[in-house]
Parts: sequence; C-alpha cells; structure tokens
Amino acid sequence: MNAIARMALTSTLGLWLATPACADLLSFSTGTPDGLLGALSQPTASETLETETADDFILSQATFISGAVIVGLIPPGTPLADISNVEVEVYHVFSADSDVGRTLGPPLFATAEVPARLNSPADVEIDDATRDGSDGTLQFSTDLLSASFSVRNTVVTGINRKPNQTTRGDGPATGEEVEISIAFTPPILLQADHYFFRPEVQVAGGDFRYLSAPKPIVPPGTPFTGDLQAWIRNADLAPDWLRIGTDIIGGTPAPTFNMTFSLTGATIAGTPGRAHCRGRSISGLSKDFGELDAAASALGFPSVKALHDAVVAFCEQ
Repeated sequence: MNAIARMALTSTLGLWLATPACADLLSFSTGTPDGLLGALSQPTASETLETETADDFILSQATFISGAVIVGLIPPGTPLADISNVEVEVYHVFSADSDVGRTLGPPLFATAEVPARLNSPADVEIDDATRDGSDGTLQFSTDLLSASFSVRNTVVTGINRKPNQTTRGDGPATGEEVEISIAFTPPILLQADHYFFRPEVQVAGGDFRYLSAPKPIVPPGTPFTGDLQAWIRNADLAPDWLRIGTDIIGGTPAPTFNMTFSLTGATIAGTPGRAHCRGRSISGLSKDFGELDAAASALGFPSVKALHDAVVAFCEQ
C-alpha cells in the first residue's frame, strides 16, 4: 500500500476506532484423541467412495476463522509427504440448506435412506466457506505425533442405507497418528450460529481415518452446551448422513463421538446493518491483536486493505 493510501485508510480507521468495541480471540478445541474411533474422511480413492465425517461447533458471535488443526490416522510407514491435499467444508445444522420435503417430518426427519436427520449436517455445504489446498484457499503442514497409535474401532466401508446401517464398525486399526495444521487464506467468515466442520484429507495410496475425541468434551478441550455427535456419509448416501455412534456402531446404549479438531480466529464486534458496525469491528480487531497489520497477518489476509474490505462487506450484509 503506498503512503498516501495508507494515510487515507489510517484516517478513516481513526474515526472508526473512536467507537468503543469489544471482540475476542476464538480458541475452540474438542480435546485430544481418545483411541475409540477412526472414521474415514477423504476424497474418492481407488477402493473407497468420497467419504465425509463431520462434527459440530457453535459461534456466539460473527467470527473470522483463520485456522484449524485436525488429528487422524494414516497407514503405518506412510511418509508425511504422501498427505497431498486437504479440503475443509462447513455446514449448517439441518434443516437449513436442506430439502425437508424429502424427509418423513418430525420428530426425527427420517428419510428412505437413513433413520434420522434431526441434528445432522445440512444436505449441502456453505459454498463461500469451502477452503481447498488445491486451489490455494488453504495451506497446511503435517506433524507425526506417534509412529504407532491404535483405535478400538473404525468406520471405513460400512456406511449403508437403512435397514442395514448398523454394521458395528470395521474393527480396530493401528497406524501413524498425524496432526495437520491448517491456515485459511482467506479466513472463513461465519455468523453466530451452530455449524458442522468437515475436513477431507487425501493420502497417496492410503486412507485418512479422522480420530475421535472425548464426548462430552473434557479439558484441554472447550466444552459447550448443545454438543452434537459426529456424523458420516459417502457419495452413495448423500445428501443424507448417518450418526456414527447411534446408527452405525449401535448397541445399548449406543456410543456417541466427537472428532478431534480445533479452530482459531477472532470475533467481529460489529453488527451488520447497524450504525458503527465498521468502527466497532475494526476497533475490536485492533484491540485483539494490538494493531491492524498484526490482525491482518494473523487472520490470513494479504493486507490491511483486504481485512478492511472484508469488514465492509460484512457490515453491508
């Protein structure tokens, strides 16, 4: 940004910063893997259909989500370089973005394919929240946490339409426990609401089994009221989803699972359509990070101007 443009933007921001605001940094986590489950979550592979595993989170305020961390299992001896791509989608909770008319209605909103859609992810993702390493909208790095990590059960191929949905799982597995750190470029902007987070990981010549985390969430995770269980689907089942614990694993009582992920970012103090939305939003982010340059960098924006433009677009919704 040239000096004149920076002076003009600084002058404008100075007027906005005069408006008191309060914003917070986002730091959400479901905790660490509990060794109970590994659920497939990856694009189409040579022996498996595209399979998606999703778990939920809640935002109490509009938020820029700048990053995420997920933990999963890959086959023993697989080089980390074989993790070739990551894609992230975000879903509303059913019945948003869904064809309710194809269900049987309350109380469970069952369909011809699955026992329930109540509290599932929506039929389709939020388009402008999708980030994909293959198109440069996210960057990722990988770390080996353990060369040998075991889970008691897995869900890989046993994802079936009702009445054959309860398979008890595909059995135990051992592999390399890997952590994938993700930076969203640009960050994902979401309004206050309840969502599902769905990562897919491409591994050359192998599967990515997304690892479960304790349910209910325990420290060092961040518990929240309304925590839902994890869901899964493959390309044959879409747009429907199955509950991994209740529908597929089964039992009396059936287990329920969270998946291991964390999210980072910053809330937005302003309210779209209200006076001083821009000022409150910019002021809150400045307080969070000390200055706007730091806010733009930490959140994954290429410049202060890009952050400013995102705030303007948010406030004009």
